[in-house]
Amino acid sequence: MSFNNGSRLDPSQVEDRRGRGTGKVIAIGGGGLGLIITIIALLLGVNLNGSPTGDTGQAPLSTEGAGGSNDLNAQCQTGADANTSQDCRIVGFVNSIQSFWTDEFSRRGSQYVPADTVLFSGSTEAACGYASGAMGPFYCPADQKVYLDLDFFNELQTRFGAQGGAFAEAYVLAHEYGHHVQNLLGAQPGSSSATGPESESVQTELQADCLAGVWAFHATDTGYLTQVTDQDIAQSVDAAASVGDDRIQSETQGYVSPESWTHGSSEQRQLALKDGLQSGDMATCDSPGWTP
Repeated sequence: MSFNNGSRLDPSQVEDRRGRGTGKVIAIGGGGLGLIITIIALLLGVNLNGSPTGDTGQAPLSTEGAGGSNDLNAQCQTGADANTSQDCRIVGFVNSIQSFWTDEFSRRGSQYVPADTVLFSGSTEAACGYASGAMGPFYCPADQKVYLDLDFFNELQTRFGAQGGAFAEAYVLAHEYGHHVQNLLGAQPGSSSATGPESESVQTELQADCLAGVWAFHATDTGYLTQVTDQDIAQSVDAAASVGDDRIQSETQGYVSPESWTHGSSEQRQLALKDGLQSGDMATCDSPGWTP
């Protein structure tokens, strides 16, 4: 995978809060806001058993990029920058994903509302509440922003055995923007708290995986990426498998309990992503109660 060296990046779509940890995190599974983020906004739910709760006084995990979006503005100007810097690569992926959805909404006679990605380290505050990087990336519908601690990608490889790679990062971002698309089109989970392989929560996550695949199908059409290789696709599919509920449960608790799944098994997530990758059509991702 490579970016078009001459493509112009728009760093204004990425807010850099790294080095500004709040020292506060929300309680996971404690009902209210914690439950909302866990079931609706939280993408991957990594290390749920070990996620911090309450006021931890946690120091920021990294100060790289501290100083805010001005650093990104100076460093991330073209696709050539995205080919040599992870920070700029994230900007490039966000630009490409939002360029595609802007065009797709317009083609369907609608208007896409851009959503910023917030880079943070340790913990940060969203309109949905305080969040820790240990919770994984998430989308907050209340402020329409995607939140990402880049240390999460190391966690995917070291703890959950993902191959890693640039397109694994792209998949994670595209999934979160899939939730943004759902939000814009009114596709949010209902009030049901049911869990399990066929639950509404799982279907919502699988739809976001499928929408991520739709973007990947059209990624080069946006002009930011020059090519998407079979190896890139393999990285994204592998990343989807690594964040399946069954693999996470096996790692964190030593056994698998399908009745408690909220995001889907490794197989379910891979198949959903592949559906979008193979068709490039939002209609493939249709689910009961939502029509793109």
